[in-house]
Amino acid sequence: MASQWQNFLANLGAWQGSFTGISPTGTELKTTLSLLSLEAGEQNAEGAISMVRFRLQRFEGGDRSAPPSSDLSQEYRSLGRQVVFFDTGTFCKGSLQLAPGTVFGGEFGFVHGDRRHRLVLLYTEAGDADQLVLIREYRVGSGAQECPPLTPEQLQGSWQGSRATIAADWPEPDRSEARVSFSAAEMAELQWLADGGYCRWPQQVSHREAFSVQAGWLTAPDRLERLIRCYDGSGAWVSATHEVLER
Repeated sequence: MASQWQNFLANLGAWQGSFTGISPTGTELKTTLSLLSLEAGEQNAEGAISMVRFRLQRFEGGDRSAPPSSDLSQEYRSLGRQVVFFDTGTFCKGSLQLAPGTVFGGEFGFVHGDRRHRLVLLYTEAGDADQLVLIREYRVGSGAQECPPLTPEQLQGSWQGSRATIAADWPEPDRSEARVSFSAAEMAELQWLADGGYCRWPQQVSHREAFSVQAGWLTAPDRLERLIRCYDGSGAWVSATHEVLER
C-alpha cells in the first residue's frame, strides 16, 4: 500500500493554470495566471525521493513571460496532519479544528492525467461562507484541455466505484465499494463550477454542529471523483473520503 508521501509524489511536475475567485452566489471575481512546480530534490540512501521543492508564481498582469507579481518557494520533507493524499494523488486538506473567532477553510485537489482541478473554500471568522478559489492547472507541454462546465443533468442517474476514507486518528484508508445517486434535493444544494466541477459548502458553519464540505470533478461524461471532509459537533476534523465513480 502506497504511503501518503508516495501519493503526494503523483503531483510532481510543472503546472500552468489560473486562480479564480468566486463569490458564494457564483459570481466570478478575479482571475490570476499561475505557474506551479513540484520538483524532486534530495534522495535517501535507498534512492527514494525524500525532499520536494515547491514554487508558486502568480502573474497579476496576465502574462507569464513577465516577472511574476508574487513568487513563493518552499521545501517539503514531510506532510502535516491537515492534509490527506489518496492513491491517485488526489488530496484534501483543511483546518483541523473549527473554533470561534478563527478563519476556517479547506482545499480539494483532484489529479487526473495531465490535469489538476483544485478548489479552496474560505469562511470568515464568524463562520460565514466567504469565497471560493477555483484553480485550473495543466501539465506544461501536455496540451491538456479544460473540461466543460458541469450541469445537473450530467450527475443524474446511478454511479458506482470505489471509496477510501482516512480518519483523523488513523492514516490508513478504509476501503469499500461506493454506490451513489444524486437526489433532486442534494443537487439543489450544489454550486456548479467551470471545468466540470461542483461543491457543496454550508453557507454557515459552527463548532456546535456537525457538518461536511464536499467537492466533485467530472473528468469525463462517465467518470466522477468526489472528496468529502467531515467535522463533528465540536468542530473537530473527523475524516476525509475520496470516491472514484463511473456510470
